[in-house]
Amino acid sequence: MSTDSAAVARHAYESLEPFHVVAYFNPGVGAAQHDLGLDGHAFYVGARACPLGETTAAVVSSTFFNFSPALIASAWNHARAAGLAAIDDRRYAMLDEQYRTILGDVSAQITPLLARYEATVSGLPLSGRPLGAAWAATPVPDVPHLALWRHLSVLREWRGDNHIAELVSHGLNGIDAGVFHEADVPDPTVRRRLLSKRLFLLTRGWTEDDWAASIDRLADRGLLERTGDGHRLTAAGYELYQRIETRTDEVTGAHLGTDFADLVNQTRHLVKPILDAGILPGTTKKD
Repeated sequence: MSTDSAAVARHAYESLEPFHVVAYFNPGVGAAQHDLGLDGHAFYVGARACPLGETTAAVVSSTFFNFSPALIASAWNHARAAGLAAIDDRRYAMLDEQYRTILGDVSAQITPLLARYEATVSGLPLSGRPLGAAWAATPVPDVPHLALWRHLSVLREWRGDNHIAELVSHGLNGIDAGVFHEADVPDPTVRRRLLSKRLFLLTRGWTEDDWAASIDRLADRGLLERTGDGHRLTAAGYELYQRIETRTDEVTGAHLGTDFADLVNQTRHLVKPILDAGILPGTTKKD
């Protein structure tokens, strides 16, 4: 697999992710939750997993991977009670409002890109990628910015399935994968997207005891070591971390096509206003 295609996959993930996660971080989320009678976890799980249909919480938990099964079970049961179709419709209505507020009317800029995105997602291999496959089976909205969000959602969840496969192949379960990812690395100059222990436990539903037990397991494998105020990957752990990230990019990039880098670059100008709006974690509103 080409290192160039792997670099394209990494570039796409880093460039396009902000456009997707507007669905979970925007000023309209609270109203959507209120209208559906759902808390934050139930809305998130329902909105992200609704393409799976009326399945069991165990299936949803397996696709979300690093979330506590107990949290998923409770959230999914509440989401199903509210109605998966209702959640899907309310999420799209929320996104329509937010994108119109942030981007204005950009239909003329998005429409020429949609056929290329649809061709890309239609050509993805779906075997062994359950959440990506579920999203790939969803209808494409007529509104251009919502159609773009749908295509990026397929790509995002499909890439996530690839990443989970790599984690599983190296013996990491959901909590272990989270602890492994949140660990300090030997090279402090490496920049990564991290949640922090506090936010990971809060949003994923694990306990302090779960976290401590995971550190013990990973330390026994020689992958990390405890520090005074946390934990750090060992040399072997950091090598594995890099291998998993690289392999995820290689597997993903092998199926994106030779001109996908150009498509990403033609989309990036639509991401900047979202970052400048200051609605995503770690961003600040710019006048």
